[in-house]
Amino acid sequence: MNFGGILAGGKGTRMGKTDLPKQFLMLGEKPIIIHTIEQFLISPVIDAVIVAVPANWITYTQDIVEKYCKDEKIYIIEGGSSRNGTVMNICKFITENFKDEDNIVVTHDAVRPFVTQRIIKDNVELCKKYGATDTVIPAVDTIVESKDGMVISNIPVRSQMYQGQTPQSFNVKAFMDEYNALTEEEKEILTDAAKVYVIKQKQVGLVMGESYNMKITTKHDLKLAKLMLNNLNEEEE
Repeated sequence: MNFGGILAGGKGTRMGKTDLPKQFLMLGEKPIIIHTIEQFLISPVIDAVIVAVPANWITYTQDIVEKYCKDEKIYIIEGGSSRNGTVMNICKFITENFKDEDNIVVTHDAVRPFVTQRIIKDNVELCKKYGATDTVIPAVDTIVESKDGMVISNIPVRSQMYQGQTPQSFNVKAFMDEYNALTEEEKEILTDAAKVYVIKQKQVGLVMGESYNMKITTKHDLKLAKLMLNNLNEEEE
């Protein structure tokens, strides 16, 4: 089976003072997280959607899902204390309730509501080939590396550089095996789930993303997302 894993554990501190974590803020007529969940619900390659949120936001999430997109394919669970902890909680839920060694999880930021059906489909297909995938876009600007934050250490070849997005997708059993095999020191340097495979020198297939598959983290991002949503609605009319 193929699962959408919605990562909604963030508190959204860069959004400034708000009553709600950023994933629950309104985008048009629905919360951001609902737009994201809906993209996975309508995907023909996704069998179920697992939404991982902080423990004290589970009831709230259940309420808005009931209001906007009630579906038996949606499961709401508690996230972890970190991003990778949340991914692991999703994987544990899958292994405990859907016993199949070929299970795939397509993990995605709750605050990237403009993910496309093509991106989700490509993640599933390439994950079957490589066992793990990451969604990226080519770097437009030159990347400058500085080890001390004061002077340039290196300027990588731009044509070989990509900006990471989500989804990131994995064979559930393989991901859990690789993660559990990490040392505590290796776990501390993880920035995202795909790095588990990089550390272990395993292949991660690249799925081409879209520039508009943006992550809403600031007030400016939210304003831009509202403009994008308005444009999409106008195109559909």
